[in-house]
Amino acid sequence: MKTTTKQGIITCLFVLLLLITDQCIKIWVKTNMCLHESIHITDWFYISFIENNGMAYGMTFIPKYALSIFRLVASCVLAVFIWKQIKAGARVVWITLLAMILAGAAGNLIDCMFYGMVFTESLPYCEAFPVPFGTGYAPFLQGRVVDMFYFPLIVTTYPDWLPMWGGQRFIFFSPVFNFADSCISVGVVAMLLLCRKELSMLSHKNEDN
Repeated sequence: MKTTTKQGIITCLFVLLLLITDQCIKIWVKTNMCLHESIHITDWFYISFIENNGMAYGMTFIPKYALSIFRLVASCVLAVFIWKQIKAGARVVWITLLAMILAGAAGNLIDCMFYGMVFTESLPYCEAFPVPFGTGYAPFLQGRVVDMFYFPLIVTTYPDWLPMWGGQRFIFFSPVFNFADSCISVGVVAMLLLCRKELSMLSHKNEDN
C-alpha cells in the first residue's frame, strides 16, 4: 500500500472516530435530557443541555441557511485541501490538526442537516426521541446544534465600586459548547503553536496568488 493511500485511510478513520464520538455524546444528551436540564459533575463542570442556531459556542452572526451552506462548502473545501496536503507529503501533525478541524465542522453540520428531520423538538419538560426521516421538528439544514459542556471555572461578583458592572455576577468561562467545537478550537490553537511553518507557507502562497 502506498504511503499516501495509507495516510489517507488513517486520516479518514481519525475523522470518523471524532465524528462518532461527537454524535454519540449529542444523541445521548438529546434523548436523555430535557432542554436546559443540567447535571452537576463538579462545581466547575456541568453537563448543561442547550441548542443553538448559530456558530461555535452559541454565537450567531448570519442566517441559519447561510451558515449551514457555508459549513457544507467549507467542509468540502477542507477535505479536498487535506487530501492535497497528504499527497504533497505534509507533516503528520499538520494533517492531524486539519482533520480535527474538519471533524468539528462536519460534526456540527450533521446536527444542522439531519437532527431537525429525525428528532422531535427538545423541550424543557420532556426529552426528544427519534422519528421517521423527514417528520422531525425542522426541515433540511434547519436543525439546531446540540451543546452540553459548561465550565464555570470562576463564579464571582464584580466589586460594587466598578462602574456599570458593580455588584453583577461574573462567570468565567460561560459559553456552553460541544465536542465538535472542542475539536475546532484545539485544532486551531495547536496549529498556531505547532505548525507555524505550514501556516507561513500557506500565507505566502496566498499572497503570491
